[in-house]
Amino acid sequence: MFRKIAAIAATGVMALSLASCGSSGSDSASGSAASAAPASGGGSAGGTIAVITVDLANSYWQAEANTAKAEIEKAGYQATVNAHGADPDKQNQLLDTAISNKVKAVILDPAGADESVAAVQKATDAGIPVFLVNAEISQQGIAKSQIISNNAQGATIGAEAWVKAMGGKGKYVELFGNPTDNNAQVRSDGYAAVISAYPDLKKVGQETANWDRAQGKEKMEGLLAAHPDITGVIAGNDEMALGAIEALTDAKMIDKVKVLGFDGNADAVEAVRSGTMVATVLQPIVQGTTNAVTQAVEYLKSGKTGVADEKQSIDCVLITKENADKYTAPFVLEK
Repeated sequence: MFRKIAAIAATGVMALSLASCGSSGSDSASGSAASAAPASGGGSAGGTIAVITVDLANSYWQAEANTAKAEIEKAGYQATVNAHGADPDKQNQLLDTAISNKVKAVILDPAGADESVAAVQKATDAGIPVFLVNAEISQQGIAKSQIISNNAQGATIGAEAWVKAMGGKGKYVELFGNPTDNNAQVRSDGYAAVISAYPDLKKVGQETANWDRAQGKEKMEGLLAAHPDITGVIAGNDEMALGAIEALTDAKMIDKVKVLGFDGNADAVEAVRSGTMVATVLQPIVQGTTNAVTQAVEYLKSGKTGVADEKQSIDCVLITKENADKYTAPFVLEK
C-alpha cells in the first residue's frame, strides 16, 4: 500500500489535498529543493540531473519535464531533458548517455514496469541514483523513490461521477492505455470496481489506444461503427478521451454520450467546462515531480531521500463543471 505524502505549495494553489505522513528527525524532507541545494549552488557547480520523460508533445509529460527542469535549476543544478516515447530501447540509450555523462541523478518516468527494471539497475550500479515519477517499476530496492498518483483512488472518484451522469444505466465502451504501464490496468480495474455495482451498465467494447489522442479517435470510430447505440465512454487518460470526443462530434453523437477522462490537462478541463466531458481526474504530476526533485537533491546532499518509503502516492482530485474554474495553471487546482 502506498503512503500519501503531504506537500503544500508556497503559492497558495495546490494540485490536490494530501494526507499528512511526515517523518521526524533527520529523515524529514527539506521544505524545498532550493533549501536542500549543495552549498556550492549555482548551475554547473552542482552538476547535472537528467530528466527522462515519455513524450514532450503531450501536455501531461511536458508539465512533468518543465516542472523537473525548473526545480532542478532552482536547486543549483543543471538539467537535461529527453523523452523515450515509451520505447524501452530508447530509454536504455538515454540512460547510457546519462551514465557516460556522469550525471548526479536521474528523474525518470519509466517506459514500462518490467521493461525498465534492468535500465534502472544499470544506472544504480553505476552510482547514479534514480527517482521515478508518474509510473512505477515492478521491483523495489533499485530506485531511490517511486512517486505516483493514487490511480485506484482517482479511478474510483472518476467512475462515481460518470456513473451518476449515466443515471446508472446504458451501454458503454472503454479506451485503454499503454498495456506496459501499470497505471493503465489500475485505472481500468478502478473503473470496473465501481461500475460492477450497477448491473444496468453494460460494457460492450474495449480498445487499446496507448494514451494517444489520434489513436483514441481512430479506435472510437471503430467502436461507434460496431456499437452505434452506446451512451458512455470511459478512458484511461484525457488524450484518449479527447480523441473519443472528436469522433463523437464528427458522428453527431456528442450530446448523447457521456465521456470520462483522466489526467486533468487543459484541453480536458475546457471540455468539462463546455459539457462534452463529464469529468476528468486531475493527476498531481506537478506536485509529484516536485517531490521527486526534492528527494533527489536531499539524497545528493545527505545520502537519504528524507522520506520513509520508496513507494509513495498522492491522491487525485476530480474536476467537474462545479470546480473547473479553479483550474488556474496546467495540472493545478486552487483550494
